[in-house]
Amino acid sequence: MGTRAVVAAVTRADAGGTPTLTAPAGGTGAGLGGAARQGFANLVGVGLAAVAGFGLNIVIARGWSVREAGMFFAATSAFMIAASAARLGTDVGTVYFVSRYRTLDQRDRIRGTILAGLLPVLAVGVLLGLAGWLAAPALAEATMPEAGPGAVTALRILLAFVPLAALNDYALAACRGFGQMRPLLTVERLGRTLVQFLAVAVAAWLGLSATVALPLAWVVPYLIAAVVALAWLGRLVGRAGRHVTRPVPTGELVGPFWRFTGPRAVSSLAAIVVQRLDIVLLSALRGPADAAIYTAATRFLALGQLSSVALSSSVQHRLAAAFARDDRAEARQLYQAATGWLVLLSWPAYLVFAAFAAPMLALFGSGYGGGHRVVVLLALTMLVATGCGMVDMVLNMAGRTAWTFYNAMAGTVLNVVANILLIPRYGILGAALAWTVSILVTNLVPLTQLWWSMRLHPFGAGTRAAMALAVAAFGLPLGLARLLDAPAPVLVLVVAGGAAAYLAGAWRWRATLHLDALRALRRGRNRGGANPAAQA
Repeated sequence: MGTRAVVAAVTRADAGGTPTLTAPAGGTGAGLGGAARQGFANLVGVGLAAVAGFGLNIVIARGWSVREAGMFFAATSAFMIAASAARLGTDVGTVYFVSRYRTLDQRDRIRGTILAGLLPVLAVGVLLGLAGWLAAPALAEATMPEAGPGAVTALRILLAFVPLAALNDYALAACRGFGQMRPLLTVERLGRTLVQFLAVAVAAWLGLSATVALPLAWVVPYLIAAVVALAWLGRLVGRAGRHVTRPVPTGELVGPFWRFTGPRAVSSLAAIVVQRLDIVLLSALRGPADAAIYTAATRFLALGQLSSVALSSSVQHRLAAAFARDDRAEARQLYQAATGWLVLLSWPAYLVFAAFAAPMLALFGSGYGGGHRVVVLLALTMLVATGCGMVDMVLNMAGRTAWTFYNAMAGTVLNVVANILLIPRYGILGAALAWTVSILVTNLVPLTQLWWSMRLHPFGAGTRAAMALAVAAFGLPLGLARLLDAPAPVLVLVVAGGAAAYLAGAWRWRATLHLDALRALRRGRNRGGANPAAQA
């Protein structure tokens, strides 16, 4: 693959004031091989992290009582919401701008852009951590009334680390803007998650308290991760500015950065609220035990989502570069190929989760079996969500952050209202129904917007082939077996046979599914070729 020089670049402002950088279009699919390679490597890392995270929840559920586990899950949900608020949506903005400035050879803007996002994240993180420390008694009383005074201690320990968690996420996102996936894999996917798992496992083995030792074991790895991630980012920024004589001052870059990122600050917070607020509301309205059962049931979604996380991280900066060149053809191919890979990897997992909901919940111990209907409902809902692909991320990389803001706000309002109405009457199933409504809205609405505004959609030949394979190999056989009330051994045989047929079908249609992108990239690397679009 030959190199592609950027002949000209024009900076203009669209109707929303977002800087749109354009350059001559390149060949379609230039970054597909790199996306496949990084997506596969990231999938391995995310898979290990997901297994460690899933094991972490099992250790917590088995190491402490259902009530203590529910209190801790509610407290960590409050922590995740605060950390997302402190990020201010910059994890998207920094990838967007750094990728575009590198693509257009405007490296004099990179350092100022990084600082334009980092300093507000640090300031807001410190303020939220301090406010959380002071408000912990009131928060504990409102959300965990049955947990006792220990809930205040747990909340204060966790919320004190909010600035470090936000800085860690920001630094790793900025590294992705440089085309570097290794920091995310080693620092976050493997390092923090595995250290967290080991620390919590030791606390459980020693029989330590759920109010002090457990929060510390869970949150201290964020300190280590933040230090390493910031050091890594500093090295990349220094390397990018090595031959820059006059960097653009940060003050000149604050406006463009925050006009783009501002709407995303609210929409990213809305996304984490949708994912975590139901746990907090369950604890407040139904008690910590229901919060623990619901958390255990929804952890299976995290395993199914690992492919989405992996592929999104590897495709995001390539889409930003494609839109920077105004290359709709490459953006379309990246979107459709990534959606095909996403369906290929995730649909079998969700179908198996729906079939084996009850026995899988038994992993968490007695008292968690009541969450099987939640697993089935959300697993089937996620078939629709993954079928839409990474639609929100595509809108963001196309510069439509205002649209994602309105979509996220609509989904959040629906989620919160539905939770308040349904949880008191239906408990964990009500929370699952509320989340289902939000998932459908935040995927189907942006899917319509993408088609209406840019004629982009995820339903290429690869996506359709992956859907057909999953339904034929897993959906129909497992549905029939469940309809006939087949015993667990029969279900296992059905899954084994379906897996064999699925792999054979994927190999047969590997070209349609773009699975040969890995092999094509390897040939290019062996010839010593390089493609900036694949490395952007």
